[in-house]
Amino acid sequence: MNNFHVLGFAGSLRVRSYNRGLLEKASEILPEGLVLEIMELNDIPLYNDDQPKDNLPEALKEFREKITGADALLIASPEYNYSITGVLKNALDWASSNTFGNIMKGKIVAIMGASRGLFGTTRGQLHLRQVLHAIDARPLSRPEIFVRKAGDLFDDSGHLVDTATIEKIKELLTALLETLKAK
Repeated sequence: MNNFHVLGFAGSLRVRSYNRGLLEKASEILPEGLVLEIMELNDIPLYNDDQPKDNLPEALKEFREKITGADALLIASPEYNYSITGVLKNALDWASSNTFGNIMKGKIVAIMGASRGLFGTTRGQLHLRQVLHAIDARPLSRPEIFVRKAGDLFDDSGHLVDTATIEKIKELLTALLETLKAK
């Protein structure tokens, strides 16, 4: 069986982001058949519809190429002010612009998120799902992973240690694999 290539990124620029920690844990527990490449969003410029198509910044070209080449995406999104981060929204705008071409159309997307708050990323993920719907992506509906009180679930080195959350990530990765197989 060939491996499916999944591109993962966190909607946070923090070095020790809980959401980056979720991605790192996912990379350690992948089911056979999935390969995860984690990409940073740090160098993607702010969206500008006037950007010449033939002169995109290298980081942006690489981002769009990696999305195009991926079988699916794994997004780990924090929640800022009841929504997704500007960093994540900006990246998705670059990936779905009419001007530059919507490379998100039909792309399968698995979602998870961690926050220090009591609601995890419930509200932010609702907004993320709205954005993904608008750009014609295909987010998985289940399982939902809203990691709350994340500070209690990661060790001092930033590694996820909560077994229940790790099991939920395994379920999400398995659902992603099954969706890709059925495609």
